[in-house]
Formats: sequence, C-alpha cells, structure tokens
Amino acid sequence: MSALPYYGVFLFHVCIVLGYILGGAWNFLTPLVIFILVPILDVLFGRDSRNYAAEEYEELEHRMSFRLVTVLYAALQLGFVVWGAYAIGVQPKAMQWWEMLGLALSIGIVNGNGINFAHELLHKPTKFEQFCGKALLMSVSYMHFYIEHVRGHHVRVATPEDPASARRGETFYAFFPRTLWGSWKSAWELESSRLSKRNIPFFHWRNQMLWFTVLPMLCGALLVLAFGWIALAFFVIQSYVAIQELEMINYVEHYGLSRKKLPNGRYENPTPAHSWEAREALTNTLLIKLQRHADHHVNPIRRYQSLRVFDESPQMPTGYPGMMILSLFPPLFFRIMHPILDEHERKISVEAT
Repeated sequence: MSALPYYGVFLFHVCIVLGYILGGAWNFLTPLVIFILVPILDVLFGRDSRNYAAEEYEELEHRMSFRLVTVLYAALQLGFVVWGAYAIGVQPKAMQWWEMLGLALSIGIVNGNGINFAHELLHKPTKFEQFCGKALLMSVSYMHFYIEHVRGHHVRVATPEDPASARRGETFYAFFPRTLWGSWKSAWELESSRLSKRNIPFFHWRNQMLWFTVLPMLCGALLVLAFGWIALAFFVIQSYVAIQELEMINYVEHYGLSRKKLPNGRYENPTPAHSWEAREALTNTLLIKLQRHADHHVNPIRRYQSLRVFDESPQMPTGYPGMMILSLFPPLFFRIMHPILDEHERKISVEAT
C-alpha cells in the first residue's frame, strides 16, 4: 500500500488558498467541498473493507512515508493559523467581514481535521510525534484533549462516566455543552490525581493543565501583537469551528453504544462492538482512517495505515462529513441511526445467548 493517497488531504489547504485568491464567496469554497462534494464522492468511490495479513501490518507500521503525512500536517496547520491572522489583520487586500468569516471558517474546518491528526500523533510513543500533536491542539485552543482522550476517554468509552460518549436519544445540541464541560473538568481531575500520586503541588511547572491553559492564550496574544486585535477574533473563531467539528465526530463515533456493568461494579472491556465504523474509501483516506475507529480502541498505538475493520462493529450509513451534517438534524439522525442501533443490539443479544 502506498502512502501517496493520504497526501491528498493537503488539497483542502489548496482550496483555502484558492478561495482567498479568487475572493468574495469563494472564501466558502472549502466547507462546500468538504460537506457537499466529499459525501457525494464517498458514494462514487465506494467502501474499502480490506484487512491485511499479519506480516503486511508489521511492514506498514514502519514506513516513514506514512508518518511524514502527520508531521507535515502539523507544520502546515501552524503556518495557516499565522497566515490567516496575517491575511485578515494586515494584508493590503481589502476584505469584507463576510469574506473574513469565510476564511476563518475554512481554516477552522481544516484545522478540525488537524485535531484528528493530533489524535494520531498523541497516541504514538515518540516525543517528537507527541510534541507535534500538542502543537496542533495548541493552534485550536484544545490542549486538554491530550489528557482527557488518552487517560479518560479510552478508559471510560461507551459508559455513562465518559463525557465524550453520546447517549441514545441525546441530540448533538445537548451533547456539545456536556462534553465541552465534562472533558475539561475530567482533564483537570485526571491531572490533579497524577500530581497527587507523585506528591507534586498543584501550582507547579509539571502541571500540564496549567501549560495547556496558558499556551493557547499566549498564542492568541502573539497574534494580536503581530497583526492586531482582529487576529484574535480570527483565532477564536477558527478554534471554535475546529472544536465543534471534533465534537461532532465524537458524537457519532460511539452514539448510543454502551458497555455492560459487571457484578463487581466494573464495566466489560471495550470491544469492536462499542465503536461505530464507516468504511468509505475516500473519507478514510482524507481522515487517515479515523473511521476505522473500533480498531483504534482495541489497539490505541496502532498506526493509522494499519487499522483494521471488524464485522462486530455497527456501520454508519455514510462517512464522517455526511454524518456530521446528519447530526445537525436530530429527528432525521434518530430515524436513520436507531434502526441500525436496534439491529446491532439484537445481534449482540443473540450472540450472548
């Protein structure tokens, strides 16, 4: 398998630049491509259900060409945040407010995919990859995701204790504020517990949450100093858009799925049955196989190019861009998803007996 198709994700950055050069309504080109064109192309490209042999996985895991995609994305995202602030703040070219909004929206949407790349990097063992992942999160003001996702979500996934697992019948509009507050609160609690076990005081340079709070603020302040106050508005808007995109993905990834509570008070181990999959070939390439989410929870350190599909996982009706749009219309979302969820639960019940 070649890594070349995965470099196609950088075409989204090309769309941003092209929209800016053309000006006017073209600044909204990127969201139109991602949320209208890509779902259509998903249907045309079809689904990919291939799993590789064990020896092929071993070889894939060590290919540097796949790792380079994620590192390049980190560098490019940081560059686009600075360029976007410059374009809106001090570029000689006059822009109407709605053109600025279109540019901020476009960069925010692409940076939302950047959180996906951060997600890939933060699970890896090398310090450099983790640094790149944290830099991506800093650029969208969501650094606590590093703590909550790795030490919180992966432990509590598909349980009522997990703020990032949507409950059956819960709309995205109810889930979004709940997960924002719950994830942030959980990250502070997890970090406080870590410090306490090491006898480290709360106000200490080793408190990661203090750094994760200050660094995005420092990033925003530097943009203000360089490009003026309007750059701060851009930074906040693109951060919000990226965060909402991430949480829309979180919403659909485990929607309505739950792990059984055992007699000892603990939950059953996570299995592929506790994550939704989407096998659309195009979006799995553009999202570095995030849609093969079940295998990620089974094998968190497995690199994206090696992720497998599981027959035990419930299947989404479309890829993530289409699902994100669908999540904005709760009655339609429930009407489509609940029959699939019911069939999945019936299948699990039959297998258990």
